[in-house]
Amino acid sequence: MSSSPRTALLARLLRRAESLSLGAVWFGGALTLASVFLIGFDVLARKFLGFTTGGADELSGYVFAISTSWSFALVMLQRANVRVDALYLHLPVRVSAVLDWLSLVALGVFMVFLTYYAFAVAQTSWERHAAANTPLATPLWIPQTLWVMGLAWMCLVLALMLIRASVALVTGDIALVKELCGVRSTQEEAEEEAIAGERLVRGAAS
Repeated sequence: MSSSPRTALLARLLRRAESLSLGAVWFGGALTLASVFLIGFDVLARKFLGFTTGGADELSGYVFAISTSWSFALVMLQRANVRVDALYLHLPVRVSAVLDWLSLVALGVFMVFLTYYAFAVAQTSWERHAAANTPLATPLWIPQTLWVMGLAWMCLVLALMLIRASVALVTGDIALVKELCGVRSTQEEAEEEAIAGERLVRGAAS
């Protein structure tokens, strides 16, 4: 297989990964919103009706952990993660591209270790039939497994990004390296804000 088909395949896989990650973020947002309504109802019921649904705070904690882990991949794909760029902006383009690649490698190593130990936690909960010390007595392996799956998805997306960035770096496609894992420029952020503003205006006008 030639280099061009491999590059095209990686590009398609990353686009598909971004679509799936966006769907996961929307689903996580829906779960978060549902937990907000549940907590609000629990507070009102406790205040005015004299009863509590029980477990609203516990469920919201699970939702937060799960939705957060599943949002990591989209954050990386859109380069929305925070990076300190005080010196980065003053470096030569090729040097900064190598640093971008190294930052992706370092994050990948960290995520692999994190996912490995998170999986060990979920596996231990499964083997010991651990349950939450709450009225719901939730089997802990259920939310922990969903949490680990989000971390594993992040590792998979990072692997795809790293492969494509490595190919781009070796072939001298510095612009692609920047597009994949570089720090977003002020112009890019301004353009995104402008697009978001246009959407708001169109939504208000419709």
